Amino acid sequence: MFGARIVRAFEAVKDGFDPEGLLNPGRVVRAPRMDDRSLFRYPPGYRADETVKPALDWSAWPGPQGGFLGAVEMCNNNGTCRKFDANVMCPSFRVTREEQHLTRGRANTLRLALTGQLGPDALAGDEVAEALSLCVSCKGCKRECPTGVDMAKMKIEVQHARARKHGIKLKDRIIAELPRWAPWAARLPEVANARDTIPGLAGLSERMLGLAAGRTLPKFRRDVFRDREAVTGGPKREVLLFADTFNRYYEPEVLRDAVTVLGHAGYRVRPARAPEGRPLCCGRTYLAAGMVDRAREEARRTLEALSGTDAPVIGLEPSCLTTLRDEFLSLLPGEESRKLSERAFLATEFLAKEDGLLPLHGIQAPRAHIHGHCHQKAFGAFPAAVKTLRRIPGLEVAPIASSCCGMAGSFGYEAKNLEASKAMAELSLIPAVRAAAPEDLIVADGTSCRHQIRDLAGREALHSVQVLARAARPA
Repeated sequence: MFGARIVRAFEAVKDGFDPEGLLNPGRVVRAPRMDDRSLFRYPPGYRADETVKPALDWSAWPGPQGGFLGAVEMCNNNGTCRKFDANVMCPSFRVTREEQHLTRGRANTLRLALTGQLGPDALAGDEVAEALSLCVSCKGCKRECPTGVDMAKMKIEVQHARARKHGIKLKDRIIAELPRWAPWAARLPEVANARDTIPGLAGLSERMLGLAAGRTLPKFRRDVFRDREAVTGGPKREVLLFADTFNRYYEPEVLRDAVTVLGHAGYRVRPARAPEGRPLCCGRTYLAAGMVDRAREEARRTLEALSGTDAPVIGLEPSCLTTLRDEFLSLLPGEESRKLSERAFLATEFLAKEDGLLPLHGIQAPRAHIHGHCHQKAFGAFPAAVKTLRRIPGLEVAPIASSCCGMAGSFGYEAKNLEASKAMAELSLIPAVRAAAPEDLIVADGTSCRHQIRDLAGREALHSVQVLARAARPA
């Protein structure tokens, strides 16, 4: 645009003020050629590493490379994930302020790994593991990124690759297999809960398994929720209650209150269960450990058990219910998964959609401060929880402007993540809970969210259906 003489003058002025070339090197003065293909996003030879075999189905993703790499390439480096006025994302970046702990940074690392630029078998390598070490799989990027980058699903691939190469740690296997051994733990809760009651065991669990001694673990209950409890009559259509592992064995009163609320709304409640009797499972714990094949087995069981009806499937734990709507489509792509994804709802989401609640009574609380689970927000279900609670006469419902609670399943229980977990919670959630009046209610639909609030703020949080159940009962 300027010609050689003026460009040389630019160089002389720049050299006069910056003889060592420290300021913006290669910009305007002595810049690289604009048609140098080695600097392009897709330089010569850029292609997917054909040795990478994804465990999930990525066929629906666009892009020049398609598939898994195509999903990664949905990140166009626009940097929306760096904004602090976003709803959820990116909770780890809000704490560390480091680019590698950001959706964009992780996508760029994955891009290098999937195109062979980090060496062979890089998806299972330490560079990728470090980049995703603080990813809490909140799915905030899936909803808030302009291009819908789904880093939570990409992390499953990374965990799977690492598990295949390095094996699965004992701690990860124990957590992954929770749905299998939880029924036995509930038979002897005193033994199962001994880690937090016998001095020294918490410290031992940290040394042996990496579970933070400063954390209490969820308590197994003897009075677990039984599928036969999910039966009510009513004039309206049938709904199937999907009893997740966490509420079934840790907080069964949540499921019982859900039965009360759905029955009060006039629905015929039935349990979502498999013929052989073992409780259904979404496979979420397996996915978190990279055990994709085991998660696929659970998904297949669930699809087979629920395929004979078109009744809505109602869940309470956001991370479990949304697995039916999201990961099932990648584990077992096809018509059955699609149909299930369209009729799976969180309880408040279903009630708001159906406008199904009968008149409610007022409760002895002036205000409810409600925190939205990350997956609730990612799937647009949080406004429904707020709307449903606002039907309770005299109750002011105040949504808490918060990102991830920092617990994120087992993330916050691990010693290596303890400080990051607390820092995420202290950004906005815990200060808001501490500021709430003693007579106010704290509401959080995620099991892990309620545990984080109890641990750090000393307040007992309720699931939204517990609040609705209070209002459904006669005053």
